[in-house]
Amino acid sequence: MRAWRITRTGAPLDVMELVTDAEPPVPGPGQLLVRVRAAAVNFPDALMAAGQYQVRPPLPFTPGVELCGEVAEGPRAGQRLIGTAELPAGAFAEHALMNAATALPAPGHLDDAEAAGFHIAYQTAWFALHRRARLARGETLLVHAAAGGVGSAAVQLGKAAGAFVIAVVGGPEKAAVAAELGADVVVDRRAGDFVAAVREATGGRGADVVFDPVGGPAFTGSTRCVAFEGRIVVVGFASGGIPAPPLGHALVKNYSLLGLHWGLYVTRDPAAVRACHAALTALAPRPLVSARLPLEAAATAVHDLAAGTTTGRLAILP
Repeated sequence: MRAWRITRTGAPLDVMELVTDAEPPVPGPGQLLVRVRAAAVNFPDALMAAGQYQVRPPLPFTPGVELCGEVAEGPRAGQRLIGTAELPAGAFAEHALMNAATALPAPGHLDDAEAAGFHIAYQTAWFALHRRARLARGETLLVHAAAGGVGSAAVQLGKAAGAFVIAVVGGPEKAAVAAELGADVVVDRRAGDFVAAVREATGGRGADVVFDPVGGPAFTGSTRCVAFEGRIVVVGFASGGIPAPPLGHALVKNYSLLGLHWGLYVTRDPAAVRACHAALTALAPRPLVSARLPLEAAATAVHDLAAGTTTGRLAILP
């Protein structure tokens, strides 16, 4: 089969190699062999290639952490599932492995490319907004990287929850995407000050909830425009900058700093993950898939996402 391999760590374009004679992975206990119908590109794919992610699969490995797959054999053959791949047999291949206990039914309203990008982004946004921040109807939600994969999901779920959504993006193309997603206010950080925009939009009160997958200046600015008893949810550090939290500032302004590592729920509270999937399936949001690419384009797609030049989700179709 065709599959991407990483034998050493580094930049995706340097270390990802497409091979055409790979043996299909062999499922172990509790695993499913699936035919990959579509794989989604995620920021952790770039971090794993560089050896900088908290999960470091043994070399060599096939990258690709998220997919929509069809069970290839056994009593569940033919089932269409979504979820995470069981590395080192990742999703950037014609066949991959999935955990039989954690793989979830693909929502019927989504095609393969949409389904592949449904799991991680929407689960992350849901847990951040509802489990960690307890977002309430009528509150103001500030979303950074709002045209990206997880940011676009946060905008959609924030609107569905009845929040007033302020979206921060980088560039006019991304601003148009955030507006189409339903954001009430869109701020191009390259052309304006999002802190001032939040204060203006809220009459000086600030954002009740901040969804931050960026870190760096996005986090620092958020501390300046978060509301009294507001909540900043730290989701990631796409900017590469991990800020030191200003605890004295949080104390005097009465706001909370919340961390979200969604992957912990998979092992610590799998019932909550299944309940979230049921709620999301019923809500039926549709992921923004900006490109559907052949398997040969996977390395370039990972590079482009890491460089911040993409919008929505990139889907790889083997």
